Amino acid sequence: MFDTIIMDGDKMDDKYIELLLEKCVDYHNSKILFICYDIEVEDFINNIITKAKKKGIEEFYLDKINIEEEYNILKNNSIEELKKMKYFDKSIWDVYAKKNASFLIIDTEQPHVLDDIETEKIAIMAKQKRESRPLYRKMVEHCKLSWCIAAYPGEKWSKEVFPNSKTSYLDLKNAIYKICMIDKDNPIESWDSQLERNERIIKYLNSLDIRMLHYKNELGTDLTIYLPKNYSFDSAKDNKVIVNMPSYEVFVSPIYNKTEGIVYSSMPLNYGNMIIEDFWLKFKEGKVVDYDAKKGKDILKEIIESDEQSCYLGECALVEYNSPISNLGITFKTTLIDENASCHLALGSGFPECIENGIEMDDDELLAHGINVSKNHVDFMIGTPDLSITGTTNTGLEISIFKNGNFSEDIISKC
Repeated sequence: MFDTIIMDGDKMDDKYIELLLEKCVDYHNSKILFICYDIEVEDFINNIITKAKKKGIEEFYLDKINIEEEYNILKNNSIEELKKMKYFDKSIWDVYAKKNASFLIIDTEQPHVLDDIETEKIAIMAKQKRESRPLYRKMVEHCKLSWCIAAYPGEKWSKEVFPNSKTSYLDLKNAIYKICMIDKDNPIESWDSQLERNERIIKYLNSLDIRMLHYKNELGTDLTIYLPKNYSFDSAKDNKVIVNMPSYEVFVSPIYNKTEGIVYSSMPLNYGNMIIEDFWLKFKEGKVVDYDAKKGKDILKEIIESDEQSCYLGECALVEYNSPISNLGITFKTTLIDENASCHLALGSGFPECIENGIEMDDDELLAHGINVSKNHVDFMIGTPDLSITGTTNTGLEISIFKNGNFSEDIISKC
């Protein structure tokens, strides 16, 4: 599967925390750190706080998630009662966004905890969490806030990923540290090198004047997306910090109302601790007009119908199949990691930074330029070993972008 990392556990955690604070938190400009996490990893969070204080961070806010308490709230209250409740209100995020805090979200999955909860109740919870922090979301979308999502293992998640292992927790921790390059002598330098490679690819893709991208593989994907004039590929490096840890992708926002064809998922999608598997989406004039899933179709329906624009694409991300995460051969069952093992798309909001001067545009201007605006953004994985992506420029030139699941030799030779 992967080589065991021979290193003292405490030293591993120390290296990871150093990477998070130096590359994923803008503590030089903000002395406030907002941390969102599951109570299962409280000891790890305490270590972060201790080391953050030594770097000069003066104020902390801890947004603790108790998934069992959330389960009981959802289970024991009616839909009408949930709509009136403030339990899932996240307006405190806006309070700290106004204070220019750095946001660090530690992702520890809790698979299957909500399996017997009605989908409509899950949707109400997700909507309350999402819509109660509009300022935070807007500042993130317009690159005006330091934020990062990073993973840390928990026991339930570990057993889901490694069901047959007697050392599942250590296996998952080792895997996370491997893909975050904590096994390297200097993880920060290793990430700098990865981000520099991403920048070279971005610069070349932006120079091609691509009009459309055609995706095709043996799963049945046959999809054409169109790029706006003055598009701009980007990476998960924002204001000198990495907003996803790990991140191996480069991405762009398509013209939201021009996508045509069908796309098949290549990995399960974990949405709010509920799994959607083996699904497909059919697009016409950018909109999802048909879909199905072997598991979780009702959840998929909630995503597509969460608002008027959530049925359109907001992101197209390129990730090589021959990549550090994919090569481990592990499905982590969290979008944070799995999306960085596979080319992926996202339903919902696009990225203002993916079009020239988009950061200065309001929602109406973004839509007029083809960038989707939605209150939701849900990534799903589509990459396969045989995926091909052909770009067509505005002059009609066809260029191989991806071949056999990876950047083509033409692209690599130019970068």
